Amino acid sequence: MNLIEQLVNIYREKFGYTPAHLVRSPGRVNLLGEHVDYNNGFVLPAAIDLATYAAFSPTNARHSTLVAVDFDQQASFSAESISTRTQADSSPLPEWALYPAGVMWSLMQENLPLIYMNAVFASDVPRGSGLSSSASVEMAFMIAWQTLGGWTLPSMQRALLGQKAENKYVGVNCGIMDQFASACGVENKLLLLDCRSLEWKTIPLPKNISIIIADTTVRRKLTSGEYNKRRSACEEAVRLLQQELPSINSLRDVRVEDFNRLAKKLPRGIEKRARHVVEEIGRSNQAEALLEAGDVHNFGRLMNECHASLRDLYEVSCPELNTMVNIAQSLEGCYGARLTGAGFGGCTVNLVAKEQAGDFSRALAKGYETETGLCPNIYITRASNGAELIR
Repeated sequence: MNLIEQLVNIYREKFGYTPAHLVRSPGRVNLLGEHVDYNNGFVLPAAIDLATYAAFSPTNARHSTLVAVDFDQQASFSAESISTRTQADSSPLPEWALYPAGVMWSLMQENLPLIYMNAVFASDVPRGSGLSSSASVEMAFMIAWQTLGGWTLPSMQRALLGQKAENKYVGVNCGIMDQFASACGVENKLLLLDCRSLEWKTIPLPKNISIIIADTTVRRKLTSGEYNKRRSACEEAVRLLQQELPSINSLRDVRVEDFNRLAKKLPRGIEKRARHVVEEIGRSNQAEALLEAGDVHNFGRLMNECHASLRDLYEVSCPELNTMVNIAQSLEGCYGARLTGAGFGGCTVNLVAKEQAGDFSRALAKGYETETGLCPNIYITRASNGAELIR
């Protein structure tokens, strides 16, 4: 039984009738431009074929009831209760429910008409893996409320409202990339986003290339604070660099040459964080021309450089991620490998020659298990469409 059939059956058992609608909302993988979205840089993600699915219908109740299959829990909330992060019965919202409740809160801020729903949802995006399972949940419920409310928002506006929900309601100070990729994905295309102007374009993925995601099975929690510390360090770097470069508004505005000249004026920890961002934005700026030219070798080299920078300068890697990347980079057919997502665990992304994808996946899994004792999950993925109503 596939995930959609499972959801429909659970919905019938729970609510006594067939759901009116189904929505699919993808996770994402980022190939280049890590931890630069909140520094106004350029990112190169793709929506993937791992996704959150939700079955839903309008209800006459004075609250929405959501069943989270992956947690075997349910929660109910109303327009009144979400302001205090509580359920309809005044008990605290479970952590997973903050994401759909945050979406409703964000839409209420826009004065959009909202209809209460009954919903059952589940995901094959591994949680805490760096593949944006939270953004896929947010965009699923954004489409659900849009469908029931009878209004339509452009995909980028849905992404921005999802980001607002995560920043202001959930309390994770994320950039726009995750929600953008989940909302705006295009099948078989990478997405190049300017995180300052929000202009974006698609870039074809070379036909002979597979994107392989390797899940270390080591988990992290963004709300633990390390992510927010990195963001604060970048903001502090801008404040200090503005003394010499008064025209800059973010690390996006700092040229590598200027940074090298002024780096000694920054505390060592802040300098390392900022150096990663400035140099990573430089790498992202090279990506489009390389991909348009089909130069997968040099694009893969940039991915490898990105991992080293995330490991040594931004310090968001971990031993398991480093092991996975080192093994991948040694295997035949691998052009580039690096951690993807916020770090501290989760997944790596690997650019691999398509004809060697199967052999690569098997060798990577075997090598990782031998070195760590952990059994990884390996996904040969493809770029997919963004969040969409499928019924």
